[in-house]
Amino acid sequence: MNAEIISIGTELLLGEIVDTNSAHIARTLRDIGLDLYFTTTVGDNQARITQAIDIALNRADVVITTGGLGPTVDDVTRQAVAAATNRPLVFQQALFDQIAARFARMGSPMSENNRQQAFIPEGALPIENPVGTAPCFALETERGVVISLPGVPREMKYLLEHAVIPYLRERFHLTSIIKARVLRTAGIGESAVDAAILDLMTLANPTVGLAAHTGQTDIRITAKADSEAAADAMIATIEEQIRARLGEYIYGLEKETIEVALIHELSRLGMKLAISETGLGNRLSSRIQAVGGAEYILSGVQQFETPEALYATLANAQELPLEQLSIAAARRARESFHADVAIAVIMRTDATLIGVITPGETRTRIFRFSEQDGHPFTWASTWGMALAWHWLHQQPTP
Repeated sequence: MNAEIISIGTELLLGEIVDTNSAHIARTLRDIGLDLYFTTTVGDNQARITQAIDIALNRADVVITTGGLGPTVDDVTRQAVAAATNRPLVFQQALFDQIAARFARMGSPMSENNRQQAFIPEGALPIENPVGTAPCFALETERGVVISLPGVPREMKYLLEHAVIPYLRERFHLTSIIKARVLRTAGIGESAVDAAILDLMTLANPTVGLAAHTGQTDIRITAKADSEAAADAMIATIEEQIRARLGEYIYGLEKETIEVALIHELSRLGMKLAISETGLGNRLSSRIQAVGGAEYILSGVQQFETPEALYATLANAQELPLEQLSIAAARRARESFHADVAIAVIMRTDATLIGVITPGETRTRIFRFSEQDGHPFTWASTWGMALAWHWLHQQPTP
């Protein structure tokens, strides 16, 4: 069994609103073990919606549309479903009475165009909408099932939970569950992560995939099983293998952040942090402060607008090799604030320099990107914290 989601609305294609419906439906389908292979977005055009539904029915057992069920001229999902499945639209008096009753309860007059909402494809199973005015339906065809839901998120979520999921479970005897766990890594590049677990990424169930973010990489383990306990066990087996290979770079799970992980390790070891930021504004220190690290972890911050302003404070700066400049800046911050650990980031026009000093070692990284790349601030601050966390994480608790 597999499904496809079709989000309908020109406003989605224009970027005027973000499609949160597809994400919610996808997570819900995962929880009932229904595989999702495709999501499609199409504007308010009957011919294109019809084409999208026709294509979906050729490759999916369950097609869920969201949007286009209102009373206006551009709400044409019903017509598109009927056309894609070669069925006429049929007026349902019961649905019309439900719409009228809802308007009456709200004390609002019902327009004549609301009548079109009571038309559904012939043979479709009506789905009453007690939280809105757009009735929905499920249409079983020889190619698959089409389920049409409203585009209003509140209505969609209610009907998905109370009508669609129970229907899918009973109709297709769905007893499986799909679970996922995300391992978050930092201080190692995506290609290096890929090389370390390449063989695991070819597995069919559980599956292992990567998601690269600015400065860090996520490893996602997904398992499909007949029970939550069985899925958890499958995930645990793969996670153990991944941790054996990359454990020193895995700082957290799911949505944990590197700044929280860094603060945890500093707190565990009773250490203080100093920061030197050049050409970075306060992007690194603000990330630490935003998660509560300023009060008991951060001993001080040195900020310089330009590399030249920093170099004026460093002895023999012009003679230092490129990789030593960030270490010199980190050392100055560490000594100035009597800290245990220091992170320095220097944004130059030709490169970004990162240096970390801990009680046991120094680490440097040079990235050949600059402010013009659009994302170096987050990248550099993440890598700076990751290099510090990596050493701290390996130290025993005093």
